[in-house]
Amino acid sequence: MRKLAGYRSQDDVAAILGSDRSVIGKAETGDQPPTPEVLAMLLDTYKVTARLRRVYERLAVVARAREDPGRLRIAPLFETEAKAHSVRYWAPTIFPGIAQTSAYAAELFRAMGYAEDQIAEFVKRRIARQAIFARPEPPDTTILLWEPVLYHQIGTAETMREQLAHLLVLPSGVVIQVVPGSLGANAGLGGAINLAASDDGPELLCGEALVEDQVTTNPVLVRKASATFNRVRADALTGRESRARLTEAMERCQS
Repeated sequence: MRKLAGYRSQDDVAAILGSDRSVIGKAETGDQPPTPEVLAMLLDTYKVTARLRRVYERLAVVARAREDPGRLRIAPLFETEAKAHSVRYWAPTIFPGIAQTSAYAAELFRAMGYAEDQIAEFVKRRIARQAIFARPEPPDTTILLWEPVLYHQIGTAETMREQLAHLLVLPSGVVIQVVPGSLGANAGLGGAINLAASDDGPELLCGEALVEDQVTTNPVLVRKASATFNRVRADALTGRESRARLTEAMERCQS
C-alpha cells in the first residue's frame, strides 16, 4: 500500500506521521500491529477508503486480538453481550467490567503490570461495552455485588467515590443488588459469573479466574452457573436497600 501510494521508503512515511521508522517497519512485517490511531493515519496517508479501508481495519482488530490471546478467548462474550436480551453479572472481588469507570479500570490494568499505552486501549475497550445500555432496546441487566467490594479501595478515595456514583446513575433498567457481607459465606464466593443470552444462540457463560477466564456455552456449566447466580441473588438486598448501601459507601469516601 505504501509503494502504491508513491512512498519509496518507510522513512518518508515516518516523517509525515511524526513517528519512528520502526513503527512503520513493524506494521509492514507484522511484528507489531499498529495502534488504531497509527493505522488510521497510515490509511489516510495512503488514501485508502471505502471497502478496502474497512478490510484493513478488521484485519488490524484480528491482529491485535492474536497478540492478546486472552482477549481472543473472551471475544465471544463481548459479541453476545452486544446483542443480548439478558445479561447477569456477579462480582465477589471487584466491580464488574461492564459497570467500571475509566479510572477504576485503569487502576486494575496498572496493577496487572500493563504499560500505559496498553492500559489506555484496554480501558477504551472496556468502557465501550457500556454502549449496550444506550441501545433502543437495552438488555435486561442484573448486577450482584458482594458488599466488601464497596469498601475495597482500588486507586484513590476519589476513584472509589466516582465508581460508586457511576453505579447510582446507571439506567433504571439496570438492577443492582448488594449481597450483605454480614451473611458470611455465600454460594458465589468461588468466582465471578458473567451470563449473556441472545435470540440467535445459546446462553453464554464467562467464568473469571485468576490465570485465565473461561468462556463456554456448555449447557451443563451454564445451568450450574445460573443456579449459583440465583442462590446468591436470594441473599441479596432489594434494589432500594442496595442503593442505600451504595450511597453510604460513596459518602464514606468523601469523609
